[in-house]
Amino acid sequence: MAGDADIARVADLMADRARSRILLALVGGRELSASLLAEEAGVSRSTASAHLKRLTEGGLIDVRADGKRRHYRLSGPQVADVLERLIALAPPEPIASLRESTRAAQLRRARTCYDHLAGRLGVALMQRMLDRGFIVGGDGTFDAGRPGQDAPASFGQDAEYELTSDGRGFLDALGVRLAGGRRPLVRYCVDWTETRHHLAGQVGRGLRDRFVEAGWVESGGTHRALRITTTGAEALQREFGIPT
Repeated sequence: MAGDADIARVADLMADRARSRILLALVGGRELSASLLAEEAGVSRSTASAHLKRLTEGGLIDVRADGKRRHYRLSGPQVADVLERLIALAPPEPIASLRESTRAAQLRRARTCYDHLAGRLGVALMQRMLDRGFIVGGDGTFDAGRPGQDAPASFGQDAEYELTSDGRGFLDALGVRLAGGRRPLVRYCVDWTETRHHLAGQVGRGLRDRFVEAGWVESGGTHRALRITTTGAEALQREFGIPT
């Protein structure tokens, strides 16, 4: 017979600052090497190795061996969801340098949220899809005072968005491929920096993949931040009417 959930065990894994930075580095949905994660955590490789072992044994991350190298990723979207909720609750770390200030601004402008686009870019894309009738079922806003289950930095449940036939045609013309399967076609998250909705689900993943494939966004130099390229800015204006 099983007892109550052992929340303390999971909380202990996240409570260490180095381990929490490793987890945050993986929220973007990418696989990262142990050396890169050591750099993100600000610890030596041997110390990072010990932290990675604990996180793997605790079920929060998975590891993939590639010869002598090992690459790590979150064990699933449910871990990313918990981390995003904690991000919304946690106070920001003090910004003590220009590098940290730049990094914070990049995260707010454009970033990944597990496997889809977030920040001002993600919110703007969803709003344009709504304005053009490509998605229906809500208005993209989050009201903290409205009864419901939604909260910042989490998958939303209060609105039921649907992709219209015009929306599917637009995505096809844009070159967006949808994965199919049992994953919901359209989901949304309440963006933790903008406190509005951004796209998740198959559509959100498809848009992220297309933006990366076309070179419209690229890594911003941090674990989740994205930089909108010159061709990306042109595509946003041309395809979505979004100025950058």
